[in-house]
Amino acid sequence: MNRVHKETLPLNLRPLLAGLMTGMLASQSASAHFQMLHIDDYMRAKGGNITLKMPFTHPSHGGPMMDMGKPVSLSVHHKGKQTDLTDKVTPLTWQGTENQSAAYHAQTKLRGLGDYVFSLTPEPYLETSEDTYIQQFTKTIVNVGGLPTTWNEPLGLTAEIVPDQRPYAVYAGGLFSAVVLAEGKPVSGAEVEVEFLNYDVNETGGGFGELPYVEYPADNLNIMTVVTDDNGRFFFGVPHEGYWGFAALGVGANTEHKGKDLSQDAVLWIQAHQLKKLR
Repeated sequence: MNRVHKETLPLNLRPLLAGLMTGMLASQSASAHFQMLHIDDYMRAKGGNITLKMPFTHPSHGGPMMDMGKPVSLSVHHKGKQTDLTDKVTPLTWQGTENQSAAYHAQTKLRGLGDYVFSLTPEPYLETSEDTYIQQFTKTIVNVGGLPTTWNEPLGLTAEIVPDQRPYAVYAGGLFSAVVLAEGKPVSGAEVEVEFLNYDVNETGGGFGELPYVEYPADNLNIMTVVTDDNGRFFFGVPHEGYWGFAALGVGANTEHKGKDLSQDAVLWIQAHQLKKLR
C-alpha cells in the first residue's frame, strides 16, 4: 500500500471506521516493511543478559530482507531512567527466506523488576521501487517479574505507538488497542499496517527458521490494515499467539530526506499468548 503523510479521512467516513476492529481491511500490497526490534519472550520471570536483534524485513514472509543502515540511536527506559545502548550495537548478516541483508544486534542486561521499554531510531532507508525514504521509530517492551511499571508511558518520540494494554501480556483471540502519537499528539485517520512474525528467530547467529507458522488464505492477506479514530486509537483482534508488529505509516512531521519523500513511521511489537486448557 502506498505510504501517506498524515492524510485525514473524510468526516463522513469516520463513523464507519471508529468502532470495534476499526477499519480492518486487507492491504493491496504483498508485503509491508517492518523494522524489527526482537527479543525472545517479552515476559520474563527474572532479569539477566538478553540480545536485541534488528533486521529490516517483511515478517509475514520472512523476507525479502533489506539492508539496514547503522542505527541512529538505541535506548532503554526503565522506571524513569533512560540508558543509551547505541554503543553496544554491532553489525551482523541476517538470513531471510529469500536473501541475506545487513542487520544489527546488541546485548544488554535486565537488572530489576518492571518494564523495559526499548526504543530504536534507524537511519532512513531508501526504497528504490517507490523512490521514497522510510524511517521507522520502533518500540519493544519487555517485563521482568510480572510487575507492570511504565509500559503505557509515551517516550516523546517523533512518532510512536502507545499501547492501551500491556503489550507483552495479550491473549490470542483478544482485542488489542493503542494510540498513535506524533510529537506527543494523537494522529487521527492514520493507516496502521499489521503483520505476524511468521518464522522462528534463530537464537544463535542471525536469521529466520525455514518453516512458517501459518498459511494465509491468499497472498495479499498477510497484511491487515486498521485506521485510527478521531482520538488516534486503533483496535485489532489478535487471531494467533506469537509476535505481532504494528506500523503507523507516515505519521511523523518530516516528509523529506535528501531531496526525496520521507515516510516517518511508528512501529510497536507485541507478544500474544495462547491460553492452555487444563480440562
